[in-house]
Amino acid sequence: MKMTLKNPTLTVTYPVHFQRCEKGRLEMRRGPAPTRTAVTGRVPRISRLMALAIRFDDLLRRGEVKDYAELARVGHVTRARVTQIMNLLLLAPDIQEEILFLPPVRSGSDPVMEWEVRPIAAMVGWRQQRRIWMRLVAERACLTPSSARSDNVRLGDNKNGVVKSKLNFLVDFRTHPIDNECGD
Repeated sequence: MKMTLKNPTLTVTYPVHFQRCEKGRLEMRRGPAPTRTAVTGRVPRISRLMALAIRFDDLLRRGEVKDYAELARVGHVTRARVTQIMNLLLLAPDIQEEILFLPPVRSGSDPVMEWEVRPIAAMVGWRQQRRIWMRLVAERACLTPSSARSDNVRLGDNKNGVVKSKLNFLVDFRTHPIDNECGD
């Protein structure tokens, strides 16, 4: 016996998701949507400033801005502040990388403040910069950079820790000779 169906329907079900592609176009993809890992917290201020210094340097190299004064005018800051930001580029490349990839701050203040990094950037030798950076990182339990050592050097462990850390930077800067004039 031959059977005919008047309105044959076939339903196929499988998971799909939509993903934005080039120029904002939506594209349908098979399978469940990839799970996104929600990054909680905020990017530390020193990381944002380091990225800004790299961006400013790129603008200067390409000739899109003439000098620090023009950067200051465009950014509505003083020339001195632009210089402070640009001085972060004087840090050893590995320190710059560690600063860029500091973990997000979930609560409280940033683990590393810009004023703590300025004396390090003022040092000529990269080896000396690395040594002081390691001391700073060793003080912060939440930081574990790729080059962390077990120095366990404390820059300040009481209410006056901020003052002690500034003094230690100055003392270390004045008492230790520059490692190498080539910067490494």
